[in-house]
Amino acid sequence: MSFHEIRFPPRLSKGSIGGPERLTEVVTLANGHEERNTPWAHSRRRYDAGVGMRSLDDVGDLIAFFEARRGKLFGFRWKDWADFKTCRSSSQVSFRDQKIGTGDGVTTVFQLSKTYRSGEQTYTRPIGKPVAGSVRVGIQDDELRETVHYTVDPTRGLVTFGRAPDVGVDVTAGFEFDVPVRFDTDSIMTSVATFNAGEVPDVPIVEVRT
Repeated sequence: MSFHEIRFPPRLSKGSIGGPERLTEVVTLANGHEERNTPWAHSRRRYDAGVGMRSLDDVGDLIAFFEARRGKLFGFRWKDWADFKTCRSSSQVSFRDQKIGTGDGVTTVFQLSKTYRSGEQTYTRPIGKPVAGSVRVGIQDDELRETVHYTVDPTRGLVTFGRAPDVGVDVTAGFEFDVPVRFDTDSIMTSVATFNAGEVPDVPIVEVRT
């Protein structure tokens, strides 16, 4: 996949709007009941980066970033300020935040993930773009040391242990992460006159599968 491991300027994404979307197919039967299904195992996120523009300098930075990505051609990292770490927004990341697997004595590679809970229902989201240096990992409530006990691939979200965790032990992790995205347009329309009047460009951003 054509992807640049660079983050969209966080000061610009902070004012954006957006979030997850699902694709649900609904069929209404003759008796009025519904059948609902989805072809997507995971949600996809959409954003509007234009809302975060506060000055013409911001627009200039946006255009430079857009041109360097060749419009839709290359993906990039995006910080979703509403959902960018494994704990609550007001809390500090801990190695106990998320369970990412259970040791079997053989497996040495584990995918980072974040689990969302509401009542008895859960959804586990694979995380492929952790922020380098933010990942903390533990086994059975003991924190481990990166480069000593494990390594992290920040481009794929994989944690690799030097020795496979023992059978039955919990493997946990906490980290900050980005969303892999691309521009969902090949053009940016703006002008000095409309920007000074309070109008901002429409800059759609869409998550990509990695």
